[in-house]
Amino acid sequence: MRKIVVTSGKGGVGKTTVCATLGRALADMGQRTVVVDADVGLNNLDVVMALDHRIVYDIVDVITGRCKVTQALVQDLESGLFVLSSSADNPVVTAQSFRGVIDSLHEFDYVLIDCPAGIENGFHRAVSSADEAVVVTTPSVSAIRDADKVLSLLAGYNLHAVNIVVNRVRPDMVQKGEMMSPTDIARLLRTPPIGIIPEDDCITLYSQVGRVPDFAVSDKAFRILAENLHFGSKKYFDISKLQKGFWARLKLKSK
Repeated sequence: MRKIVVTSGKGGVGKTTVCATLGRALADMGQRTVVVDADVGLNNLDVVMALDHRIVYDIVDVITGRCKVTQALVQDLESGLFVLSSSADNPVVTAQSFRGVIDSLHEFDYVLIDCPAGIENGFHRAVSSADEAVVVTTPSVSAIRDADKVLSLLAGYNLHAVNIVVNRVRPDMVQKGEMMSPTDIARLLRTPPIGIIPEDDCITLYSQVGRVPDFAVSDKAFRILAENLHFGSKKYFDISKLQKGFWARLKLKSK
């Protein structure tokens, strides 16, 4: 079982979407995968996955003994991915009790933990339950600065691996020098990316159905990310081809 916390430090970089979509990509590969919402009080993983209407029990119910962890799991019928939802803030959700729930999910190949934004108690509770970490950032200066702080904090944990995902990359802006490239970000953070995800309006358009469609430009990028995570490969989504394709065609249409 691989226990991976998906974190960012800064909110608004698409961390929860990356966690959910990566989970679905792993499930599509045949890996038994569960995503766990560690954001107690501001939970929205089930909403992003469009499964909120099916939630009956949550992690607080598991910890307090109201149900078994298997009863609290909700399966996405399309991909086979499971989700364990969070709830309102509750003092029973301690680092020890949360870790106990994560460790009980030993039947899964992957446990992805959606970490709360920020670096407060919720961050430490989520990270202390994981063996690996994926830090999500965007090419903005503030997001990169926060990612750097998170990477420094993660160095104090006994993690097997720490990787970064560069999200919301605009190839047209990178080409013009208006946005830092993934290579620039990797150099600044001293960590090579495990995935590069292009900006994709389909993620916003299809957020209410809980899944990025196969024809979306980001779908291939997420599949590459899942393969890199699973196989240890170092393939990257080629944003230069996207520039020559989608963005170039869009520019021509606007003229």
